[in-house]
Amino acid sequence: MLPIPQRIRTLAATASVVKLTVDGVPARARGGVDERGRPVLLVLPGEPLHGLHRLHQDAVVAVNLAAMRRLGDDEHPRGLMEVQGWAQPVPAGEARAAAVAVAANTADEALFDALERYGRPDAPRLLRVDVAQVVYLTGQESGVLDADDYLDAEPDPLAEPAERVLAHVNAAHREQLTNGVSRHLGRPAGEVWLWELDSRGVTVRADGSLVRFLFPAPTSSGSDLEAALNGLLCTCGHHPAA
Repeated sequence: MLPIPQRIRTLAATASVVKLTVDGVPARARGGVDERGRPVLLVLPGEPLHGLHRLHQDAVVAVNLAAMRRLGDDEHPRGLMEVQGWAQPVPAGEARAAAVAVAANTADEALFDALERYGRPDAPRLLRVDVAQVVYLTGQESGVLDADDYLDAEPDPLAEPAERVLAHVNAAHREQLTNGVSRHLGRPAGEVWLWELDSRGVTVRADGSLVRFLFPAPTSSGSDLEAALNGLLCTCGHHPAA
């Protein structure tokens, strides 16, 4: 399994903002996650965080993120994270990148207004979270990462090709996947889906339970990743369950 800080950063990179709490009070959530894993928020006039730039103060916020996995017609949470910290205005020079991060999850026309009239008192605001800690729940693991551990971690460099491979197998090769998993478990596995795929191994969801299979050695490219996964799908070889 990936080290926990890297795993949480990888999940956060594709997560959606699902909830925002400002000084303990729920507020409308509208945002995304930037390249460093920090939540970025789009705030409209009249909303609690909009006046930060005038008050010259930070607000204590908690931003809940959810990384989901679609299996057939249903979505399931892969990881839930609560990023706790302080909301601060995004510097003008970084506003466009922040808007792109928000647009990846929330295609809101107010983003254009926020950029075109950046800094004007009546314009929508772009804020980001100065991270204090991250509370996480993923699979059977839960815990807390401090800001340095979280921000210093890099997402899995194979996350993008891994997601493409995973989606393809789940869409087109589930019978082969089920046969391979059943063989390695030594019993019929029932309903099987790929759940996670990374440079170190693969996690499958078999009859509602998660089972981890390790690769013989870590992979370093998308082609290596596909070759290692083929070891689970083919009729040869063996990968230990973890």
